[in-house]
Amino acid sequence: MFECAYANVQPHSGAQANAAVFMALMEPGATFASLVLADGGHLSHGLPINFSGHYYNPVHYPLIRDEASDRFEQIDYDAVRAVCLEHKPAMLLCGYSAYPRAIDFAKFRQIADEVGAILMADVAHIAGLIVGGQHESPFPHAHVVTTTTHKSLRGPRGGLILTNDEAISKKVNRALFPGMQGGPLMHIITAKAVAFGEALKPEYKNYQAEVVSNAKALADSLTELGYRITSGSTDNHVMLVDLTAKDPKGAEGDLTGKAAEKWLESAGIICNKNGIPGDQRKPMVTSGIRLGTPATTTRGFGVGEMKTVAGFIDRVLSAGLAGEDELFRVTRQVREDVRGLCAKFPLPGH
Repeated sequence: MFECAYANVQPHSGAQANAAVFMALMEPGATFASLVLADGGHLSHGLPINFSGHYYNPVHYPLIRDEASDRFEQIDYDAVRAVCLEHKPAMLLCGYSAYPRAIDFAKFRQIADEVGAILMADVAHIAGLIVGGQHESPFPHAHVVTTTTHKSLRGPRGGLILTNDEAISKKVNRALFPGMQGGPLMHIITAKAVAFGEALKPEYKNYQAEVVSNAKALADSLTELGYRITSGSTDNHVMLVDLTAKDPKGAEGDLTGKAAEKWLESAGIICNKNGIPGDQRKPMVTSGIRLGTPATTTRGFGVGEMKTVAGFIDRVLSAGLAGEDELFRVTRQVREDVRGLCAKFPLPGH
């Protein structure tokens, strides 16, 4: 799938895969460079209370903050280079949990080589797109790659470590077992094999193309309804919706990520609250929500249905701003509309 030489299918999760790579390739206290969680990074990329921030020394590179730039809220590669030249990290980490744009792995490798760093790519969210030809592969650029096997890869919950370097493979294998884990979960590994088999079928490429086109359609529809998509759009399967653009009171209003998550769930629409770049609200409140299209695409939704879903979302959030009575009334209506739409696209096998 990834056209690499070595793979370890035993990690129980993506975070454990990351931990095994850290243990294998860095000494405790070593410096690594990554994107901060608030800008779209991951807990295991340097959060202070996580192993990655507790046992290692993270330094973070920023997104572009200039609103006049056509790459506003995208990776600032010049700043990545500057951070690496200043701190000389042992590892440069790319790959994110809430970043809607394409990643230039070749640029990251150039920077890593310049400072003598290992390039690690965490492609947990975009692995399926990579296999389906909808995103550039981290190979041959990355020294080591980690991913989950769920998310866009559409398999069971679990992790995967990949590399073309035999020496790195041996170190990672030892770090994972016996360093991180005991016995492998063979029932999960079997399910991973089934998912990998599906990913090798010709129709998988069509599926991933539809995932991306559906994401763009959803992002465009929400933009037309008055919401702001961070960075302006999406290149992959995910988007961050800035809710402050819709609330007349902006960041001081009641339309928070926490509220939106709750309101939408009551209407049968599942998303998660998510911080947006430069978010002034607390991480458990947030000013945004994160939406993705793999699950709805698996059910058979297309561009037309994405426009309908955007309308559902807007009806609920607009009702929430209008007050509890209106929210209760509209939520009941939208919940029935969601059921009706889903009935037209039953789950596979049902």
